[in-house]
Amino acid sequence: MTDLKAFVEEIAKALVDHPDYVDIREISGERTTVFELRVGEGDLGKVIGKEGRTARAIRTLLNAVSAKQNKRAVLEIIEPGD
Repeated sequence: MTDLKAFVEEIAKALVDHPDYVDIREISGERTTVFELRVGEGDLGKVIGKEGRTARAIRTLLNAVSAKQNKRAVLEIIEPGD
């Protein structure tokens, strides 16, 4: 079984300039797991991408992997400082 948190973290770290500042919080609910992704200053744009395409692609991958495990996962990208 794939660890979803590690999966998202690996993708995020590959995209940003400062992988040490990538932080993911996992909030497990009854039916859904929410992953809160935080990145360092200046890296938010790299994770979101042009017109949100990169963020959408990460969410698509997360949904595909979680569906194979009969789970539901949501990715929230948190702005630095929040």
